[in-house]
Amino acid sequence: MRIMLVEDEREMANALRAALAKHDMLVDHVLTVGDAAAAVASFQYDAILLDRQLPDADGLTLLPILRKRGLNVPVIVLTAKGDLADRISGLDTGADDYLAKPFALEELLARLRAVLRRPSGLVIDVLRLGQLTFDFGNRQAFVGGQLMALRRRELLVLEALARRRGRTVLRSALEEAVYSFDDEIQSNALDTHVSRLRKKLNEAGAGVDIHPIRGVGYLMKRAS
Repeated sequence: MRIMLVEDEREMANALRAALAKHDMLVDHVLTVGDAAAAVASFQYDAILLDRQLPDADGLTLLPILRKRGLNVPVIVLTAKGDLADRISGLDTGADDYLAKPFALEELLARLRAVLRRPSGLVIDVLRLGQLTFDFGNRQAFVGGQLMALRRRELLVLEALARRRGRTVLRSALEEAVYSFDDEIQSNALDTHVSRLRKKLNEAGAGVDIHPIRGVGYLMKRAS
């Protein structure tokens, strides 16, 4: 799951990025509306967390930009401007939810799950392939009913492959799913994550294969 965080308070942004990473979310952090508009032109996001008081504009000015481009990505406004009039203006402008600072991480996670369940967001479902079950809602993988212990990037690789099971996933698309644009991608790092994931799936008897497509990417399908 890839999230964009638009927040100019670096201390809060760093705390949120660390907290969301513990829940296996990939977070791209930008400081301004302009940076956010550029990011959504290059990357696909599952949700956006948007501050209002940004250096270049009110964060709400991002919303008509998104809708004009036909992007229905869910947006949760996070702001200190939390009185009734501010909440109404945020929702009327097109925000999916509005959360006043300070807030509890557990409430933010619950609101993220809620907006992602809506038709315009991520469709929560379950993949069953061979003995593997991937629960997209809770972002967990099971083999034969047993929860798999996966590292964060292994889980992100599996989630990306599971969403496109039976189809080749381009290497660039996998890198987008696994790394934020602030991450340094070391040579062959992606291949290492895929190799470890493949080994764990084989050892667990998942009954699925991950095939490298030379020079293109990877494909996951039921083992023959």
